[in-house]
Amino acid sequence: MRLLILPIVLALSACSMIPALVKPALPVPTAYTTEADSGTHANAADLGWRAMFGDPRLQRLIESALNDNRDLRLAALNVQAAEAQYGIARAARLPAVDATGSLTRQRTAADADANPPVLEATQKQFGVNVGLSAFEIDLFGRVRSLSDAAFARYLASDQGRRAVQIALVGAVADAYFAERLAQEQRQLAERTLGDWRQSLDLARRLRAAHQNSGLDVAQAEGQVASAEADLEARTRAVAQARNALRLLVGAELPVDLPEPLPLEQQPVVTQLPVGLPSELLLRRPDILQAEQNLVAANADIGAARAAFFPRLSLTTSLGFISPAMSSLFDGGQRVWSFAPQVTLPLFEGGRLRSELRLAEIRKSSAVAEYERAIQTAFREVADGLAGRETFSRQIEAQTRVVASEARRTELSNLRYRAGVEGRLELLDSQRQLYAARQALLDLRRAEFGNAVALYKALGGGLTDTGAAPVVAAR
Repeated sequence: MRLLILPIVLALSACSMIPALVKPALPVPTAYTTEADSGTHANAADLGWRAMFGDPRLQRLIESALNDNRDLRLAALNVQAAEAQYGIARAARLPAVDATGSLTRQRTAADADANPPVLEATQKQFGVNVGLSAFEIDLFGRVRSLSDAAFARYLASDQGRRAVQIALVGAVADAYFAERLAQEQRQLAERTLGDWRQSLDLARRLRAAHQNSGLDVAQAEGQVASAEADLEARTRAVAQARNALRLLVGAELPVDLPEPLPLEQQPVVTQLPVGLPSELLLRRPDILQAEQNLVAANADIGAARAAFFPRLSLTTSLGFISPAMSSLFDGGQRVWSFAPQVTLPLFEGGRLRSELRLAEIRKSSAVAEYERAIQTAFREVADGLAGRETFSRQIEAQTRVVASEARRTELSNLRYRAGVEGRLELLDSQRQLYAARQALLDLRRAEFGNAVALYKALGGGLTDTGAAPVVAAR
């Protein structure tokens, strides 16, 4: 047993060739230029998605997606695979002790010419051994560096799963609002088509009474045909939006979903607190994933450096060998072996130096990816803030446009019926009113899309209620 204790002690006292990890300075400003409350401690990442999206139908869809979405399932399997890889790398730091039992039965050939003659005989040999084979004593930390790299990649994969969940929650919300927009735009197109068909019927009756020209009828027919074409496009958009939502959910939409709420009544939190830019480093899983990839790349350099130094491996065994089972464990049958081996690389054709260079280049790439992740996060938050500050005012102005166009259409219709003005002015006012209403729906959808994007950019969507959990360090 003393032979087993020796490599463990040496492994625990191994030095490390991993270079000190120095994270780059934040390549972004220290404050959001458009944010008025950046000094507050509140952050939308602490807001659960049930509180963010109050529509019960949307909540059911998000819940179904978290259970059945294939991308999230694959991300979870990737985490399990990375955990298994770390277990393999960690096991190399400990000696593998094996116990073996053997039975050898051998027959020797007869030799009549020998003096005295050798007769044919059958021999048996029993053996029991306990030992370890080619265990590397990690004097320069090569095995430990590989283990640390595997652990960092495991943490990175877990952060990747969290990033997929955030993206999934946001994607389901976006797809749901797109489906709601398509549905309401189709309903608006149906109502508009009905109104324009009544207008066409009026134009035909006036033509039959010789109170207008054929031009008015032709204009009304063209307007109805345009509305019919637009209705078909809106119907197609509804089907496509539902298909996208079904793909995200991962299964057929539940049949017992609550009734949807119109866009105008959607209980979505659009004024989200964002906190400080530095909080993104702790809130955004994609940044944490890039950071762990940087840690793994740095550990790979340590393993590549340690490969230049000698490797000490040990093979040892302790057991019993006897020709009879009854005397196998007698003291005189005990055998043992102790075989340390030192391997020193003398000529590798430049392989070790190239591996070190490759590890250093990959670390530089990991630094660039880490900085890019930070810059992307800052840009996404800044875009969300720009939308947060302007969408409400734009919707208010567009609402006034709709009211003005509705009033204009009403007056044009009265003047047309009274014969004061021609049909061209009425047609123009009707088209402008339809376009203004469609634009208002688009704006409401865009405001919700901006809120979803800002919520994702801040790292929200990991929990249904309450604050996001904190992942403990190793």
